Amino acid sequence: MPAALKTLAIELRGLRDLEHALANTDLGTAFERTVNLFASTKGRIIVTGIGKSGHIARKIAATFVSTGTPALYLHPGEASHGDLGMMSADDVVFAITWSGATQELSDIVNFCAHTGQKLVVATAHPEAWIGRAADICLALPKVREACPNELAPTSSTTVQMVMGDALAVALIEARDFSPQNFGVLHPGGLLGARLTTLEKVMGTGDALPSVPLDATLRSATIEMSRKRYGCTAIVDEGGRLAGAFTDGDLRRCIAVHNLDERIVSHMTPQPLTASNSMLAVDALALMNDNAVSVLFITEDEKLTGIVHIHDLVRLGIT
Repeated sequence: MPAALKTLAIELRGLRDLEHALANTDLGTAFERTVNLFASTKGRIIVTGIGKSGHIARKIAATFVSTGTPALYLHPGEASHGDLGMMSADDVVFAITWSGATQELSDIVNFCAHTGQKLVVATAHPEAWIGRAADICLALPKVREACPNELAPTSSTTVQMVMGDALAVALIEARDFSPQNFGVLHPGGLLGARLTTLEKVMGTGDALPSVPLDATLRSATIEMSRKRYGCTAIVDEGGRLAGAFTDGDLRRCIAVHNLDERIVSHMTPQPLTASNSMLAVDALALMNDNAVSVLFITEDEKLTGIVHIHDLVRLGIT
């Protein structure tokens, strides 16, 4: 346990050094230039590195891609044997090397110089040859490794990873990448379920229970029985949602009212509504906050769909 706590303390110190460098040194200016370059490029961000920096580069490329910034990882060894051909003229190269002395990156750097492609380098040694070759150099703070021998990449890779995350988040803002955009790229699993919109789960057409304003309690009850939502919408002649009538409303009035009475006298006016673009997770929170089991979906006040809380629970959202 002492070794674990010491590791955390050392790596946290490294992150504080990174925070200070971003706020108080030229790293902050270089960071802003990098975000602007990455956001404006018409091609992809080619992320490269080798060894532990290569693993970090793969992760950063994956984070870029999943948050709306086209990117790919290019292995320096494979680049020297033909994979340079996957780079296009509109791409930007992002090379990650802690020491700045990584000779395996030289062919990629030379290729950038030959083709005129922009090169961004993240290194703790900006004075090294690759830092001098860069169009933008992200000079990372020199941090102590958590390894007791101060050899194994630990704090250094943490700093690299967090720098990559900071770039990805800044690009999310620069590109105005919305939760809906995120959902398109993450359709699977719980994350995909949470980012599903109501449009994909709502009942429409014949599945949508509704009766006109002049309907009776009897016809509203029949409509509820035909559909699975335990309620019916009441709409006016223009298709606008006027109210709702639920199983609970029926139980409260059936013993004392004539079933031929008009539904308008017993409906709940202005029921809770949502748009079809609302995220499923937000809809579930709205339903829980208002203690309702059904949401009516409207567009310009016109009824277009219905969602039951069970539809959202089946997605796996809790």
